[in-house]
Amino acid sequence: MTAIEDPTPTTIGRRPGPRVGPLARVRVADFCWMGVGAVATRMLADFGAEVIKIESRDRLDMPRRLPIYKDEVRSYGEEDPNPDPDKGGLFNNYSRNKLGVTINMKTERGQQLVRQLIGASSVVTENFAPGVMEKWGLTYDALKEITPDVILARMSGYGHSGPHHKFKSYGPVVQAVSGLSFISGLPGREPSGWGLSYMDNQAAYYNSAAVLMAIMQRAVTGKGQEIDVSAVEAGINLIGPDLLDVAVNGVVTRRPEYPTGNRLVHPAAAPHGVYPAQGEDTWVAIAVFDDDQWERLVTVLGRPDWATASQFADARSRYARQDELDAHLSQWTALRPAHETMHLLQQAGVPAAAVQNSRDLAESDPQIAYRGTFFELDHPVIGVAKFEGTPMRFTRTVQQNWRSAPLLGEDNEYVFGDILGLDHAEIAELTAEGVI
Repeated sequence: MTAIEDPTPTTIGRRPGPRVGPLARVRVADFCWMGVGAVATRMLADFGAEVIKIESRDRLDMPRRLPIYKDEVRSYGEEDPNPDPDKGGLFNNYSRNKLGVTINMKTERGQQLVRQLIGASSVVTENFAPGVMEKWGLTYDALKEITPDVILARMSGYGHSGPHHKFKSYGPVVQAVSGLSFISGLPGREPSGWGLSYMDNQAAYYNSAAVLMAIMQRAVTGKGQEIDVSAVEAGINLIGPDLLDVAVNGVVTRRPEYPTGNRLVHPAAAPHGVYPAQGEDTWVAIAVFDDDQWERLVTVLGRPDWATASQFADARSRYARQDELDAHLSQWTALRPAHETMHLLQQAGVPAAAVQNSRDLAESDPQIAYRGTFFELDHPVIGVAKFEGTPMRFTRTVQQNWRSAPLLGEDNEYVFGDILGLDHAEIAELTAEGVI
């Protein structure tokens, strides 16, 4: 197979050393920039793939333009008017374990270099708006002429076919179109959505899984293929119960008492929700599914009169009187810290958990700390920073965190020299001409 390469040779400093992991012999020419693509290729890089991120100096990726320190901007998400391209928090999170090169695709020589890089790679990834790769002549058919068994993974909001495939999208737009926003929120309120671009990450995992399946298929058949992942369709995969309710039962989605917020309809569980805890804006989640769990909860409560009353004697009765039930339970949970309630109920066999914020997760959760979910990487510009790992553990395979995100154009010398074979003089000339 022409698309499988030897692991990269050992080099010095922040330059790449030998790759390890199940994808150590895979090289990716990566055009991805936002989460739906960049998180997918980060997953590949975490497990050994040599992911070479292709960027432009003239038009910095948006993640590079977003700052890492809150005092640099007036509000969350506002772009830094004078960005340091190596400081962007989102970019540094998306791009660990990757190499980075700069290529001016407006130049003929730049496009030649991209084709050379594709010729030395096994996978090409992109999540531009539909039409960008076509404008550069980098269609799947064109890529096959360069690397016959190439895998082209395309990742976009709507996919690359259909009447809306050219529509622009970001995470909140995808959530809206896929039906997720319409079924999110509290009863009697307008659709609320999820706040951030969580569907970028959700679709990214579909993208990485698709690339892995294509690599496995190529190992068997020797043939590559084109992958087309739609984030909207990934979102639709999350609303199955509502789709069934509408199609089978003929109900409308938004109706009195729907959406149910934290309450659970199928199965009819109560109490099932988030309740106030001691302290400002602190909460605890409790879920009771059957009479046995209810009896355990009542025992922890100290068997108060209200909990042993006939109106709460069985699951159906408790579900029918959720407002009253929640009011009683909230009075009890508000008297103690969320983590204390969590431990009391868990010890009794009742599902419960403190509602944690990001600081809790990063600094004080003993389970997360034990699992090593967060780890630190040192970066030449931002210094030591904490990153989230992947939510899976293997007995033999270890996530390879060999380097923080690349500085802008940091690996030009290595990629154009060691991989593509250009000499120092030509690299210097291309740099001076603004090609790289």
